Amino acid sequence: MMEYYPLCSSCAMTFQILPFCSVKYSFTPLYTFRIYSSGSHGPVLMLLHGGGHSALSWAVFTSVICSRINCRVVAMDLRGHGDTKVKNPDDLSAETMAKDIGKVVEALYGENPPPIMIIGHSMGGAIAVHTAAANHVPSLLGLCVIDVVEGTAMDALNSMQNFLRSRPKTFKSVENAIEWSVKSGQIRNVESARVSMVGQVKKCEEPLSSPGVSRSISEGIIEEEEEDEEGGESNHKRKKEDDQEIKKECLYTWRIELSKTEKYWEGWFKGLSSLFLTCSVPKLLLLAGVDRLDKDLTIGQMQGKAFIFLLFIVQHITLLWPEGSLMSSVVGIIIGKFQMQVLPQCGHAVHEDAPEKVCLFHITIMENIFTSSDL
Repeated sequence: MMEYYPLCSSCAMTFQILPFCSVKYSFTPLYTFRIYSSGSHGPVLMLLHGGGHSALSWAVFTSVICSRINCRVVAMDLRGHGDTKVKNPDDLSAETMAKDIGKVVEALYGENPPPIMIIGHSMGGAIAVHTAAANHVPSLLGLCVIDVVEGTAMDALNSMQNFLRSRPKTFKSVENAIEWSVKSGQIRNVESARVSMVGQVKKCEEPLSSPGVSRSISEGIIEEEEEDEEGGESNHKRKKEDDQEIKKECLYTWRIELSKTEKYWEGWFKGLSSLFLTCSVPKLLLLAGVDRLDKDLTIGQMQGKAFIFLLFIVQHITLLWPEGSLMSSVVGIIIGKFQMQVLPQCGHAVHEDAPEKVCLFHITIMENIFTSSDL
């Protein structure tokens, strides 16, 4: 079952028509995936967002790349995220989410899907690798992973809970959430933040009197009362007035509690580098810093440089020896290394911070993968 409707993001700061058509795909009443799409011709770019984000994190990237080349963009809210509704939203295992990608592709295109390139950021990059390795997308012709490397990710897991605790639990408004995301450096591109944060937060469902919400927003008031007990009735009256004022506000909180997904983190990232290197399709790795490379990928990158030189020689042999084109294909499959680009001025959300540069890298690799007639 499909439900189409135009999508816009509206708040006091901005009213922006997104470069997407929003679609709900229901496999059964218990499985409905929110899909955002753009374009009607050309190869498909399947976009997978990071943990806690949504498909809307790809909005600015989509606007840019669709203006440059002929392609179709499909961005989906992964299970447990955004507006996707599934029977077991808490099952965020790599295996389950990779199967979701295959099911969505099958629902969209049937038994004969068009050429597809999967692009994933952070957690979505890990799921992209698992999807490719399990061959859930038979027409896959390219793979791009953005700022996720096994070694760095595994090292960061120990401090992840502390990072999540350091984030605000609630926001007074969507505008407040957008402002925080930019000032904290989570998203350095204001244009992208205005769209992306809409998919990361939601209105609080719990009553404000519940412990999970009221403590996070009135903690400062409680501490003030404890420090100034001599104020007596006047201080109590002020607190009561502040509480009444808070209750008038419509608060927002995170759509997903990432801290509760901890049991799946290791499964997303453990063995990721070797899995990435074994994928036989052309691969692109985009990083915010070269220090993120681990041992396996460093070796793979050096071998990849040797492969590029070897491929250069083979291509020249092809001019003299027609059968050399077959040799070129065989060498590419056997070595199966990757291209790497580093954008040091970006934060973790590379595709949001520098969508123009990320698009240029993808256009370059797509021109090598797909024929000019496709683009």
